[in-house]
Amino acid sequence: MMEIGKKQELVEVRRVDFGVYLAEKMTDNREEMVLLPAKQVPEGLKEGDRIEVFLYRDSDDRMIATVNEPRLQVGQIAILTVKDTTRVGAFLDWGLEKDLFLPYHEQRGKIEKGEEILVGMYVDKSGRLCATMNVYPYLKKRAPYSVGDEVNGRVYEISRNFGVFIAVDDQYSALIPKKDAQGRFNYGEILKLRVTEVREDGRLCVTTKQKAYLQMGPDAEKILAEIERCGGTLDFDDKASPERIERTFGISKAAFKRAVGHLLKERRIEKRDGKLIAI
Repeated sequence: MMEIGKKQELVEVRRVDFGVYLAEKMTDNREEMVLLPAKQVPEGLKEGDRIEVFLYRDSDDRMIATVNEPRLQVGQIAILTVKDTTRVGAFLDWGLEKDLFLPYHEQRGKIEKGEEILVGMYVDKSGRLCATMNVYPYLKKRAPYSVGDEVNGRVYEISRNFGVFIAVDDQYSALIPKKDAQGRFNYGEILKLRVTEVREDGRLCVTTKQKAYLQMGPDAEKILAEIERCGGTLDFDDKASPERIERTFGISKAAFKRAVGHLLKERRIEKRDGKLIAI
């Protein structure tokens, strides 16, 4: 059975002025054939020869074959460039004459013309090839990384319940758990991350934070900068709620207390009447 959106090896069964018809085996049944346009036919191809082609739909919604190489097939993911955006969706450059459609409901965040985005490809209910930015089902589960390794990952989904979903190396499944997902994240953003857990199913848990003793310095500088921005006195101390700390500094309460302790020890600030004061 010929499958749209995939590369297949087919045989030439009939030649016409505008190309050649291909099928899985020699046949006279037109319904079992697909056209390879004349400009795509390699020199020397003859009836009975086999050729590898990719199947998709042309501008008239007819299944057609091409020898050109698409940047992805059904079930795969790739980085594609946005060629145009409309109210119903966007169109992506995937290496073929007809652009790949990304429906509006399959988008994540705001996308713009010229932007590079990570997408998967599927066949919709009407048999058309479409792209999706929900790449979770397409990502690999067995990444070649261990706890403590540093990796690069792309944000592809943000969930209030679970955290921030990441595509490590644009191909492996990872998550910044909700408890570690402090601060602001943007769709498509590429982050430097540290692996904190390799789950039984092979997916990774990652964090943007360094190990506690390394992260303490950057957190302390962030707090000191906020104190100075407020004129040297911040109406804030380590008894503040975790929610307020996260909103203000994008860090956990434990990290905040470590950083404040570090600043106090270095005598760069002091605590007085529920306030942090620069020295």
